[in-house]
Amino acid sequence: MTIRKEVIGEATLYCGSMEDVLPTLGRFDACVTDPPYGVGMDGGKIGRAEYQQFDWDAATAEAGVGLARDVTRWQIIFGGNYYSLPPSGHWLLWDKQNDPTTFADFEMAWTNLGKSSRMIRHLWSGPYMKVKEARFHPTQKPIAVMEWCLSHLPVDVVTVVDPFMGSGTTGVACVKRGLTFTGVEREPRYFDIACRRIEQAYAQPRLFSDPPQKPVQENLLG
Repeated sequence: MTIRKEVIGEATLYCGSMEDVLPTLGRFDACVTDPPYGVGMDGGKIGRAEYQQFDWDAATAEAGVGLARDVTRWQIIFGGNYYSLPPSGHWLLWDKQNDPTTFADFEMAWTNLGKSSRMIRHLWSGPYMKVKEARFHPTQKPIAVMEWCLSHLPVDVVTVVDPFMGSGTTGVACVKRGLTFTGVEREPRYFDIACRRIEQAYAQPRLFSDPPQKPVQENLLG
């Protein structure tokens, strides 16, 4: 597979197989990512069945998570409860404030940050969502949620990698927080969307001057 590379501001984006790209890039301060998890759950009827269209399988995703951990010091990994990861006392939880549905009320991100667990409440679906955002990817996270995740990284973190970039939400959040971002995405259509979104984020100077959004946060027992 031919690897395509785009540099936009302090963001470097690769379209290609993560297994081919990531080992060539050296080390990063942190990995913040939303890998494919719960692949084929409930027999492929609901939830993460959308990943089946991309031919993801649990073993490939598991290997990718391990590779990402090998090249970073700090990690924030959504769906960490689906992977073989060490015990952690610092989980980041996103309460989606859903109405009762077949989908989960919240999503969990495993971290190795060694702090207490935290929760953000952020409505993302339906007519009452907190912030209107265009949806480009079936498992896209809100920008505010990813900014909140980044805010938990140590203050000396400069470089962030997302080996499962999708439509580039982590990259947009990094732009807003002034971090150097590297993203890898194997699906060309989502890679193009990520490039466009990150370019648009850099085109908005106010993102650098305004303080980051302060979401509602709750302490959980660590």
